[in-house]
Amino acid sequence: MGISFEGKVAIVTGAGNGLGRSHALALAERGAKVVVNDLGGARDGMGQSSEAAREVVRLIEERGGEAFAHGANVAKFDEVEEMVEQALEKWGRVDILINNAGILRDKSFAKMSVEDFQQVVDVHLMGTFNCTKAVWEIMRAQNYGRIVMTTSSSGMYGNFGQTNYGSAKMAVLGLMNTLVLEGIKNDIRVNALAPTASTRMTEDLMPEHVQKMLTPEAVTAGALTLCHDDAPNRMILCAGAGGYASTRIFETDGIYLPVDQQTPEQVWAHFDQINDTTQQEPLDSAVLQTEKFLTKAAAHLSAQK
Repeated sequence: MGISFEGKVAIVTGAGNGLGRSHALALAERGAKVVVNDLGGARDGMGQSSEAAREVVRLIEERGGEAFAHGANVAKFDEVEEMVEQALEKWGRVDILINNAGILRDKSFAKMSVEDFQQVVDVHLMGTFNCTKAVWEIMRAQNYGRIVMTTSSSGMYGNFGQTNYGSAKMAVLGLMNTLVLEGIKNDIRVNALAPTASTRMTEDLMPEHVQKMLTPEAVTAGALTLCHDDAPNRMILCAGAGGYASTRIFETDGIYLPVDQQTPEQVWAHFDQINDTTQQEPLDSAVLQTEKFLTKAAAHLSAQK
């Protein structure tokens, strides 16, 4: 049976172009009512126009779907709240949020201004927070929600000239990890998408034949997988050019040093064991790391008795 979004209401930010446009059209095609959010700014966040968002709405309506455009700046909470209220008034609920809006201001760290850093963090991190905060209580009340963060390999692995973008994209994973724990009892599932696609964000960075392989639609297939009824929870899904993979953060089993050996010299002496990946595993909450270390300490003390 195919994945359907009949009866669902979705908000997609940055949906006038590129990935957001693709996500919005695909959700509508599968039955969702869609809020097409787009400030309409340039790639660096300057200026604004609602033309692109209205075009997406027109396409959805032409195909028999329901949608409306909204030009909220995701970095401004009051504008986001107004957008969500409009969705509630029109359709009575919000089921899906895809946090996709973003800007780029690439420069090496040496040349990056405070404003270049702040503006990118405001859109990617604060924008994701604002939109998620605005729908959170609605999703809790209806005991249903699907939220997708947009992260990036630039954050997870680093990319020259993107300290601002990479910082924000890694930060949304921290937001996801805790929201997963807080939302689980209300069936709010929070996942992250790490896309590689040819959009206006990357149009001058790749040769044309490569861009043709990196279609937004390939990434959208992953995005929709993260926000349907049977979606996973706390997954980082990487998608691009028809390739799909997952990223997870693992922690090695590590070692225990007795109190009289807890020195930098001893930590350094045991680095091979600390880095041994044979028993590494993902941790589902911060508490589990503390429990692991206390268990090692307790085992050492017990062995001494």
